Amino acid sequence: MQAVASIGKVVSVRGAVVDVAFDGRLPPIDAGVVVEPPGRESLTLEVHGHLDPNTVRAIALQATAGLNRGTPVRTTDGPLMTPVGEAVLGRLLDVTGTPRDLGPPLPADVERRPIHARPPALKDETSATAIFETGIKIVDLLASLAQGGKAAMFGGAGVGKTVLAMELARAMIEKYRGISIFAGVGERSREGHELLADVRRSGVLARAALVFGQMNEPPGARWRTPMTGLTIAEYFRDDKRQNVLLLIDNIFRFVRAGAEVSNLLGRLPSRVGYQPTLATEVAALEERIVSVAGAAVTAIQAVYVPADDFTDPAVTAISSHMDSVIMLSRGLAPQGFYPAVDPLASSSALLDPQVVGDAHYRIAERARETLARFKELQDIIALLGVEELGAADRLVVKRARRLQRFLTQPFAVTEAFTGAAGRSVTRAATIAGCQAILDGEADDWAESSLYMVGDIDEARAKERAAAPAERAA
Repeated sequence: MQAVASIGKVVSVRGAVVDVAFDGRLPPIDAGVVVEPPGRESLTLEVHGHLDPNTVRAIALQATAGLNRGTPVRTTDGPLMTPVGEAVLGRLLDVTGTPRDLGPPLPADVERRPIHARPPALKDETSATAIFETGIKIVDLLASLAQGGKAAMFGGAGVGKTVLAMELARAMIEKYRGISIFAGVGERSREGHELLADVRRSGVLARAALVFGQMNEPPGARWRTPMTGLTIAEYFRDDKRQNVLLLIDNIFRFVRAGAEVSNLLGRLPSRVGYQPTLATEVAALEERIVSVAGAAVTAIQAVYVPADDFTDPAVTAISSHMDSVIMLSRGLAPQGFYPAVDPLASSSALLDPQVVGDAHYRIAERARETLARFKELQDIIALLGVEELGAADRLVVKRARRLQRFLTQPFAVTEAFTGAAGRSVTRAATIAGCQAILDGEADDWAESSLYMVGDIDEARAKERAAAPAERAA
């Protein structure tokens, strides 16, 4: 931290908005200032406006209950700082970088960096066309992720968002020897505790860091939580040259927190009540998520869609920065299709023959056409039965049902609950398996032979093992 620049005192407290008067030079916009109430834990504020030559308006990052006028305030003239480096791995931090996992404090000499930073220079960035192989069949086939790219994961409660995020974190750690950073924005306290327990149980905590701005915290904390997580990720990318997976849940709550801050500061709202600086705030975060030579920050961001309205300004602003869209379906989850990724609604800008190759592109298009035709036929099947379809359509239904089951797979992070060993499947094996099904190899197989398996060889072995038992029965 820098040397103390000036001393002030609180002159007004209105919820999360605190006005502070200084005798000397005012701290700049986005500077962090610290309130030190007697007998209480210190409180961090972030400056957002200069009211007059002596007074600043700041947003509190912790609760202000009990804060009095006249309380002394100190500033360092620098922005909010967060600890970075190996010391934060395996820890749960708040927006200011303070450990909240009941563990020991961080070392006194831990390096700290400002949460506000410019994106890398354009000349230093590398194009995000290298494929990030997740080992998850349906994601690698239809919603390919880019190293250094950004993917939006749309889904409500109970459809497997956290499980999918945990499996992606495991893929980054094991396949790419990288780091995973989880930024929980507006999470419920229960969700935070459950996620920490899940991370510990899955064995990835030693290569991961968790940053939380929970639902019960002021909007300023929720608004800056992604910045704190991204700053930690940038350290490992730029200094350690390690690949980093940044998981943000939920990026929509980041936008909503920004709108709350804007309203508290008295700014006139823009369209649908959002802040007038919506596009700028989203871009300030998203443009820092890029690849540089030798390392990348890859972001998976959960997005809540209010009232399922994809024209909502927040959803539009976020989606414009995304390379891939992973849509989790509430209709697939009850049927036991896990991961419950909707193959028709999910997409990727990388699904281009010049990026993924002709074979991948061709099989992905055939798979999508088959599943789309199956969806069109479902109403007819429900009314009349599959026997009333023509021969060509019956064949489509047969292959689509087998393809749906092949695109399921058990995850390593759920082994403790399901008893099934997790499967990670290479992209080449996924393409080969889908091609075999679409070409008719599995037409006479039992559908159960393709359900919750890894590659097509495992399905073949399962079918061979089941055939003698069926004949004996």
